[in-house]
Amino acid sequence: MNLIDGKKIAAEIKAEIAEKVKEIKSKGGKTPHLAAVLVGHDGGSETYVAFKIKDCESVGFKSSLHRFEDDVTEAELLAKVHELNNDDDVDGFIVQLPLPGHISEQKVIEAINPKKDVDGFHPVNVGRMVIGLPTFVSATPDGIVELLKRYNIETSGKNCVVIGRSNIVGRPMSILMSQKAMNTTVTVAHSRTKNLKEVCLNADIIIAAIGVPGFVKGDMVKQGAVVIDVGTTRVPSNETKSGFRLKGDVLFDEVAEKCSYITPVPGGVGPMTRVSLLKNTLLAATKQIYA
Repeated sequence: MNLIDGKKIAAEIKAEIAEKVKEIKSKGGKTPHLAAVLVGHDGGSETYVAFKIKDCESVGFKSSLHRFEDDVTEAELLAKVHELNNDDDVDGFIVQLPLPGHISEQKVIEAINPKKDVDGFHPVNVGRMVIGLPTFVSATPDGIVELLKRYNIETSGKNCVVIGRSNIVGRPMSILMSQKAMNTTVTVAHSRTKNLKEVCLNADIIIAAIGVPGFVKGDMVKQGAVVIDVGTTRVPSNETKSGFRLKGDVLFDEVAEKCSYITPVPGGVGPMTRVSLLKNTLLAATKQIYA
């Protein structure tokens, strides 16, 4: 069993990005600027945004954070999106999800200028990804593809089962895995899939993104499979200072012994998600997707 070390690969990519930023600055170019909009005080979102700011510093980006309380109106939030769309210094920005129930996430996503949508959630960028045009690919699927490539994991002609069909991970993941760069035969499974165990036992590659801790068990995985665990559910724990720990969608101890490759939680997909956002910001700043 080989452990896929997302932390290590993310550090390599960050070093590559930092090098490119140095080059841009040495030629008198503009420092890439990533902005984040954070609504409320969700623990996971706070942590994630703090990491993003730290990541920006480590590669030489400029970053800015725009905070709102939970009671912000949809109109106020859309006004901020409009302002960032029109700020020439901001190359890319994200609105951290989830948003409070009274705000339409879809409306906010669609209000973002696709040229600055470094999360890759805007329908224009999703559409470009589906037909294989250069685009901002959403961070988690992009990070997973990068891991498979950098570990030289053979994907061509393999059976891939993606468990989960969210617009953020499962659906884009299934499309990327079926495209010519990866060449897998993809099955999208979800909570309503019949005979899920049999479906998974036929998979050479399983990408678990269903958000249920320990969902994929040892008897669902064939010998030699590659297992990518996207799950990051906070569960209470007496063993950590924070009072919780992250659990993946895969029952690691049972599944790992059967795998050729597996990602741990934490330290697998998570760091790659963060670094993909930096990659997209650099693409935006250097006008590589949209002129």
